[in-house]
Amino acid sequence: MKKQTPDFSFEQAAMDRGLLCIAGVDEVGRGPLCGPVTAAAVILDPARIPPGLNDSKALTAKRREALWDVIHETADVSIAHASVEEIDDINILRASHLAMERAVAGLKTPPDHLLIDGNQVPRGLTISNETIVKGDARSVSISAASIVAKICRDRMMVDLAQQHPGYGWERNAGYGTKEHLSALRNLGVTPHHRRSFKPVHNILYQE
Repeated sequence: MKKQTPDFSFEQAAMDRGLLCIAGVDEVGRGPLCGPVTAAAVILDPARIPPGLNDSKALTAKRREALWDVIHETADVSIAHASVEEIDDINILRASHLAMERAVAGLKTPPDHLLIDGNQVPRGLTISNETIVKGDARSVSISAASIVAKICRDRMMVDLAQQHPGYGWERNAGYGTKEHLSALRNLGVTPHHRRSFKPVHNILYQE
């Protein structure tokens, strides 16, 4: 079976309906035990779509970095976050939606239509939109958003790893790897850990 690569068909279908300014929206960092959740919104220039766009997870780190530069040079890009405090306060799903809403609000050009990765529309996004399951592998606009969101968040975790060595965040981006869970038990919980997440909560409130 041929491996799916994203294309411009969702964008083109919206343009054919008269919606000319299309933004792809994606988030990253729902699963980690620490750090913010990060979202990006990207409006590609149809005449300058960077070649090689794909789901960020399907690309090498080097390829993602190269695409980061090209996307920023050719597209309208907005990146936003929801903090650990917000995640613990309103839950990770709502926080990831909040980050998406902020990313869309930060675009220089207000979009006519949104292509949103997943199957749920954040309640604050009231303009024309559609959800696309596995959208980062199907729509070039969403794959561009997935790439910039991932790189931005990974860089933040590398910075946090320098302040809190031993957890391996520069390698695991805050996900609950064996190394991270072991450090959590031995070194304790940092201010950047999500206290509402079970492994962190259990360490904080163990008998």
